[in-house]
Amino acid sequence: MRAVDIIAKKRDGQELTADEIGFFVRGLVNGDIPDYQVAAWAMAVVWRGMTPAETAALTMAMVRSGEVMDLSSLGPVVDKHSTGGVGDKTTLIVAPLVAAAGLPVAKMSGRGLGFSGGTLDKLEAIPGFNVSLSPEAFLATAREVGVVVAGQTGDLVPADGKLYALRDVTATVPSLPLIASSIMSKKIACGANAIVLDVKVGKGAFMRTLDEARALAGAMIAIGREAGRRVTAVLSDMNQPLGLAVGNALEVVEAITTFQGKGPGGLVEHCLVVAAEMLVLGGRASDAAEARRRLQALLADGSALERFRRWVRAQGGDSRVADDTSLLPAAPVVRAVEAPRGGYVAGIDADQVGLVSVSLGAGRQRKGEPVDPAVGIVLGPKMGERVRRGQRLFTVHARSERDAAEAEERLLATYTWADEPVSCPPLVYDVIRGD
Repeated sequence: MRAVDIIAKKRDGQELTADEIGFFVRGLVNGDIPDYQVAAWAMAVVWRGMTPAETAALTMAMVRSGEVMDLSSLGPVVDKHSTGGVGDKTTLIVAPLVAAAGLPVAKMSGRGLGFSGGTLDKLEAIPGFNVSLSPEAFLATAREVGVVVAGQTGDLVPADGKLYALRDVTATVPSLPLIASSIMSKKIACGANAIVLDVKVGKGAFMRTLDEARALAGAMIAIGREAGRRVTAVLSDMNQPLGLAVGNALEVVEAITTFQGKGPGGLVEHCLVVAAEMLVLGGRASDAAEARRRLQALLADGSALERFRRWVRAQGGDSRVADDTSLLPAAPVVRAVEAPRGGYVAGIDADQVGLVSVSLGAGRQRKGEPVDPAVGIVLGPKMGERVRRGQRLFTVHARSERDAAEAEERLLATYTWADEPVSCPPLVYDVIRGD
């Protein structure tokens, strides 16, 4: 078997066998197949696509390229994955909430690149929080607290890391089978029995249209079925930021206020939808309505906040932040910006808001860059809301007055206005269940 023959076969639009895909992935990992051939193969996949069988074979070959976590001693375990968005602090809320309902949540997360910080960046805004756990510590934390979130180790799915690094610099990232196999290989290797996928749709998401999001969700559900995992996909809106806070420590604050019953309505609703699907998949509720009632009770009686405290403490963080958010990093410059006109907010471009947060230092443009946990943006009125001229529109948290002024100008340009009431996109477009 030769790599060049596999490349030519895919170039010509033919279906690769599982053996051919396995050979290619092994060669990628051990260095027998050079980067230029891997890049050529990836471009052929972008051009010709992959069948569901090919995509499943690629996913499982990448899973087998490294270690696989064994969480069987914990019983049913659920994981969630978001395809990325602006202000997406969902994991910080749903992980302890679902754990408080008696269903363990064990999740490997990543750092942000492009729009804003990732889940690990948000958690590291909590003083002392440790996201670098050994497999033994990961399992022990999941068993002790019922919730654990950590960074992916180099021993899990090394093929994905090598392949993505090449895709990133060869214009081969936007390929549905490569995206689906990348996501699902990591989810499967992490060992959870059930996975809820939060597939974002809109201007601040990688999937700009509902059709694209449905296609990606369908591909990932099919992979999960082949691997014996229960998978549900929630298609959610990302035409405006999720919640009000964009920025790492600011998003931790918003998660805590949500536990305290003061979270933004849209964020709370989104988290309840995702968490309810997690409970149903994990066998802790017969349907979403029952799950939702349980989750609302756990938010109301403080159980979710207490589980958040325990989780932070277990991973080395200062759990006092649950009661005193002033212990989190704070920016030296805080600038409130007023609405330049009255009317209705017709739109807030999530993509541009995310890029402004990156320019403030809340995210990174290149892998490995540091982030500033304190900076970011807190929005006021959102799409569909009526605003008076001079009312606070948003607040910028910055390192300097110059940064704040530049962010103010750019953020004002992200808003569109209307004189009459406007309709808003739904928070959730659809829920696609693999069963």
